[in-house]
Amino acid sequence: MIELPVIAPKAETASKHSKKPSWLRVKLPIGQEYARVRNIVDEYKLHTICQSGNCPNMGECWGAGTATFMILGNVCTRSCTFCAVATGRPNEYDADEPRRVAEAIKLMGVKHAVITSVNRDELKDRGAEVWYQTVVQVKEASPTTTIETLIPDTKGNWDALYRMIEGGQEVVSHNMETIERLYRNVRPQAKYARSLEQTKRTKEFGKRTKSGIMLGLGETQEEVFKAMDDLVENGLDVLTLGQYLQPTKMHHEVIEWVHPDTFAMYKEEGLRRGLKYVESGALVRSSYHAEKHI
Repeated sequence: MIELPVIAPKAETASKHSKKPSWLRVKLPIGQEYARVRNIVDEYKLHTICQSGNCPNMGECWGAGTATFMILGNVCTRSCTFCAVATGRPNEYDADEPRRVAEAIKLMGVKHAVITSVNRDELKDRGAEVWYQTVVQVKEASPTTTIETLIPDTKGNWDALYRMIEGGQEVVSHNMETIERLYRNVRPQAKYARSLEQTKRTKEFGKRTKSGIMLGLGETQEEVFKAMDDLVENGLDVLTLGQYLQPTKMHHEVIEWVHPDTFAMYKEEGLRRGLKYVESGALVRSSYHAEKHI
């Protein structure tokens, strides 16, 4: 039994009328490299989680010549209360998408590519074949490019999981998103234990594993520590921790603004509890500094 440190987390209680704290300010996206990446994304008719997820780091990442590509469309079959991606009945997927993603990554000269997708629960294979083809074609077009795939919950379809992760990617990520108690409100169509098992099976398959948790949704310090322990027990290598930001008034409200000192404490705790790498900060998102997570 690990003894919990006596630490009073620093936070600012959020309210409907409170402004974001100073540490959450970001620069507007500008510059030639940002414009170049945007033009490539538009030209190849690609989706990015940077845009669909309203990521605060889009300016920094696109300005550095990188983007996180989102395959299998931009409409999700899930209705998570934290996510800015549209929910509904997706259109038929585009079988040519893997080729376009591969060509765009080659054109951008990306050294480390991050690929994610919406949930496609209506597909028997959860979109696994498109996942496999995308990774394979990126590797064929850019042999020296390393890949992280941020994959969805396969709802226990482990054959689909194995197809998703056997294409040759170096890192496989699946986000827990929050602590166990909040799953019913935050991820109503997901299961905490099932996501842990998905991570465990991915590790047993031989992949470097990664996950992410948002803070500020109402979790306690002890609940975050328990999630860390659960993830370590199920073979997680890399964990990202970031501040939850409410996309619209219809989404889950921000309960608190977590102080940078608390993020630093969580990083130390995560490493102490057995994680190999922890990226922890208010503006950290799943693919932020992903090239360091190999």
